[in-house]
Amino acid sequence: MFDSKDTKFENAVKTMMTHVGEDPTREGLEKTPARVRKAYEFMYGGYNENPKEILSSALFTSSNDEMVLIKDIEFYSTCEHHLLPIIGRVHVAYIPDGKVVGLSKIPRVVDVFARRMQIQEQLTEQIADAIMETIAPKGVAVVVVARHMCMEMRGVEKINSTTTSSALRGLFKKDEKTRSEFFSLINSPTGTRY
Repeated sequence: MFDSKDTKFENAVKTMMTHVGEDPTREGLEKTPARVRKAYEFMYGGYNENPKEILSSALFTSSNDEMVLIKDIEFYSTCEHHLLPIIGRVHVAYIPDGKVVGLSKIPRVVDVFARRMQIQEQLTEQIADAIMETIAPKGVAVVVVARHMCMEMRGVEKINSTTTSSALRGLFKKDEKTRSEFFSLINSPTGTRY
């Protein structure tokens, strides 16, 4: 059942459709406002989740003190300036200090922050800070590589350009050897060597 909030959202979508020259009552568009509302509820679900709770729910004692790296975490986000897609991959590493986190929690944290209106630089920082503050590792490194549709679909129209941002904390920032190992690992070819 629709509440007044749903109706307001759908009416706003109809207004946008009319503004660009469409008829929101034509057959192919009749259900579009409801579909857009549902899509937005999913795409911006990150506002309703707490990344620290996600990470805290799967912390385990461990003697491991070597780098843990999860590469190529795919994500979709939305540019907060134009509400157009950002499509990319995230590489996250941390060095445990008595605790490790369940591996699936790192991609979930990426999704929490990606499912908000964002800029890439902020997304990168938020992921690193959430991990650093919750797990308290010796260091965290996050690299995000993404395509921005606000650069490809409009404006400068530069297709296939990518933006890379990084956030380094603890040992990854202080220790050149640790930092070099991280960048070497994320830049190595990925294969199906299981």
